[in-house]
Amino acid sequence: MLSILFLSDNFPPETNAPATRTYEHALEWVRMGHRVTVITTAPNFPEGRLREGYRNAWRTEESIDGIRVIRVKTYITANEGFLRRSLDYMSFMVSGAVAALVHSRPDVVITTSPQFFCAVAGWMVSRLRSLPWVFELRDLWPASIVAVGAMKKSVLIRLLERIELRMYRDADVVVSVTQAFKADLVRRGIDATKIHVVLNGVDLSRYRPIPKDEELVQRLGLRGKFVVGYLGTHGMAHALDKVIDAVTLLRDHARIVFLFAGAGAQRAWVEEVVRVRNLPNVLLLPAQSRSQMPALWSVVDLALVPLRKHPVFSTVIPSKIFEAMAMGTPMLVSAPEGDATALVREAACGMITPPEDAQVMADAVARLEQSPETCAALTAAGLAAASRYSRPQQAGLMLQAVRAAVSPASSPSGMPAPPH
Repeated sequence: MLSILFLSDNFPPETNAPATRTYEHALEWVRMGHRVTVITTAPNFPEGRLREGYRNAWRTEESIDGIRVIRVKTYITANEGFLRRSLDYMSFMVSGAVAALVHSRPDVVITTSPQFFCAVAGWMVSRLRSLPWVFELRDLWPASIVAVGAMKKSVLIRLLERIELRMYRDADVVVSVTQAFKADLVRRGIDATKIHVVLNGVDLSRYRPIPKDEELVQRLGLRGKFVVGYLGTHGMAHALDKVIDAVTLLRDHARIVFLFAGAGAQRAWVEEVVRVRNLPNVLLLPAQSRSQMPALWSVVDLALVPLRKHPVFSTVIPSKIFEAMAMGTPMLVSAPEGDATALVREAACGMITPPEDAQVMADAVARLEQSPETCAALTAAGLAAASRYSRPQQAGLMLQAVRAAVSPASSPSGMPAPPH
């Protein structure tokens, strides 16, 4: 039995991808008999508002499905504005590291990125307490903030890149969520034998084909509509300006409705543009709770998965791809050729269009709306592929990586981890 200490600044009741992956992996490890403690923040993402029943205290503790959850005080802000978000992240780096330093000694510490400063906290704790450290790599940061235009190449970026590489080298194991991330690290000189690839996955007990939620269909006025859903964080990486342009091109297609549900740095902009353009074919919903997501997915006929036209985004696989597969929802992926497009193409579960091309996106939506046979084929293929990415399976693969950090001899490669 392992005692696992996991630092993540997002955790349920937050519903973004880091929170969901961390919770579902931790839940599986608890079911296997391991002790898991998560150090996190008071839930406030992405709006920067505390969830009901929580307070931003120096330390609170609760148990969620057998997972010990310690919440620490941080600077809270909405997920918008680079400076304020950085202060938010750095405050968790400090308070999370302090909480980890005084916590009873675990067998291993794990940190997840994004965000970068959470990884720094784990790095410091592992060095100060001589603990094995697993760096879960979910984002190539700081490259991604340059890619979305939040910062330009500068002395600061180069300094952050040096820190980033040092952390990769010092980690006992790096768990990458895509093959492209691993290739990037190897290209930059990181030992390939300590990089384990564990793709994102999906809880098939929660996300599965279900009839359309009739109450939701009625309440939202979706009877007889072809619903194109963008569900999730409205971030700078998602080229939502081009999505809105595609929505505008389809404004006169009475049967096609675009449903946006979520929050994030670009959400207010989306709301304002929809208002200014007076788009009749858009429904805007706030971020939904974890329990509400399957019902929301059930009313979506086509999942929209857009990413910006930048090489960095050829390396990522949005988690909504796995949820769409499991729900049996066809998808339209507008992204650079890379890991996400390869996965969707191999599974034959979606249509792929070039990134940031509003006209092509609009044409593809219109074609799929007119082709129920194509949508049915994409649905069947997605359901067939979903079982390859079940959360218990992915949690087991990550546990193998964790064991490799704790006991190098247990690594499938047989290669020892670097010494502390």
